[in-house]
Amino acid sequence: MINRFEQFTAAISSIHRFVQKIERDEMAKYGLKGAAAQYLLAMSRYPEGITAASLCEVCDRDKAAVSRILGEMEAKGLVTRVGGDNAYRALLALTPAGQQAADFVNQKASLAAELAGKDMTDQERAILYATLDRISTNIKSLSNKGIPDKK
Repeated sequence: MINRFEQFTAAISSIHRFVQKIERDEMAKYGLKGAAAQYLLAMSRYPEGITAASLCEVCDRDKAAVSRILGEMEAKGLVTRVGGDNAYRALLALTPAGQQAADFVNQKASLAAELAGKDMTDQERAILYATLDRISTNIKSLSNKGIPDKK
């Protein structure tokens, strides 16, 4: 019999793997890695610009990963520097082509979420997201504090 931990981690891993595949497939159309999808969506929420440091926090990624993808997006004309004294603290904004790519990702992501949850009611969806948020918070706490010896 599969225990709760195995069932939970297998489901989460499977979802994550397939989301990454979809991101890779869709971002390949722009010559980018799948991770660029998250950055495009995040940056589209900051039309005035966002720093790489803030993007790290918003996307929960490390500095190296963000810098790498931003460099690729900048080389492809999707991102531009708005100002700042150094690359990490400069404001970065989507160019019109970048906004078009972000709109594409947003449309695809919305459709994917709709199709993935096609048989769910609004109430089931609300319960699922609330539950996932609670589990995420609890696992983050366990990660930071460690798992206690006893309950």
